Amino acid sequence: MKAASPFVQKALELAAQALFLSNPNPRVGCVITSADGQPLSEGFTQQAGGPHAEVVALRQAAAAGIDVRGATAYVTLEPCSHQGRTGPCCDALIAAGIRRVVASMADPNPLVAGQGFDRLRAAGVEVTVGPGALESKELNIGFFSRMQRGMPWVRMKAAMSLDGVTALPNGSSQWITSAAARADGHAWRARACAVLTGIGTVLEDDPRLDVREIETPRQPHLIIVDSRLQTPPHARLFQVPDRQVFIYTASDDQERAKALQDCGAHIVVLPNPSGKVDLRAMLHDLAQQRSVNELHVEAGFKLNGSFVRERLVDEWLVYLAPTLLGTGFGMAQHGPLAALADGTALQFKSLDMVGPDVRLIARLQGRDAS
Repeated sequence: MKAASPFVQKALELAAQALFLSNPNPRVGCVITSADGQPLSEGFTQQAGGPHAEVVALRQAAAAGIDVRGATAYVTLEPCSHQGRTGPCCDALIAAGIRRVVASMADPNPLVAGQGFDRLRAAGVEVTVGPGALESKELNIGFFSRMQRGMPWVRMKAAMSLDGVTALPNGSSQWITSAAARADGHAWRARACAVLTGIGTVLEDDPRLDVREIETPRQPHLIIVDSRLQTPPHARLFQVPDRQVFIYTASDDQERAKALQDCGAHIVVLPNPSGKVDLRAMLHDLAQQRSVNELHVEAGFKLNGSFVRERLVDEWLVYLAPTLLGTGFGMAQHGPLAALADGTALQFKSLDMVGPDVRLIARLQGRDAS
């Protein structure tokens, strides 16, 4: 869907340039135009602690000697009104003399939603809200999930054969899909705030689970679900620089915890009554304490099954290879179900070719950006 105004559409395109950059802040774009509709400057939100989209656009105009008094600012999210690591964007727009603001959506944070608009209107700035709303929310689906549900948007990734095999009975799984699909998977890793795996994958594959195939200024956090603190201190996942590792466990073994903390890991103890990690409590902790918007899950069929059984997955990112592998492991171990109606209802979001493979995206029915 295209936004009605070309300037709204341009602002959305700018916001998309912050896809790998702005976490945990939302991806926002801004275009400033003159009163007669001529583009003057533009910008998108930088890394956390850096300037937001509106300030980038204002600075660009100032650097070029452009007077923006009386201009219109098209922005994909309500200008912030609070003092964080940067100053309020609505104050910057008011001080610059912006006459009109066209915003796609209100801030989803219920504590501040609408306050930026109120401050702009109180200063005499005309405010229009709505153009490009669906596209803006889609771009920031994880940010909205964290603000409105107190949980990250959980995306489960799997690579499988056409007959649904993710690994052979002997555990072999590298590589079912093509290099093109693997590179695409790295882009999905890069947009997430955190990548999650389980102890089974750590012990079986000794993965790094970092972003390598594309350039990104930040590595997502790595989350390990490890009920008994079995993660080896020599695991390759600790070799990735500038990345935080969080191990969620049900164990209170202080000796093992200390060994992993010495490797740089953060240990979070969240047991459920069965002695496993409480996955729902973990998701709340990731959202509320670690500011995780999108959580990218790359785990084995057992942990995947636990997520599915508890209905904790919002979106499935599945790569299908044009091959048949017969007997093997599937994406998620759950069930058995007594009736077809007991299955998890999904809705297809998209289907695209990635090299020789198919990339399929599906979402939990009723869980969407709309």
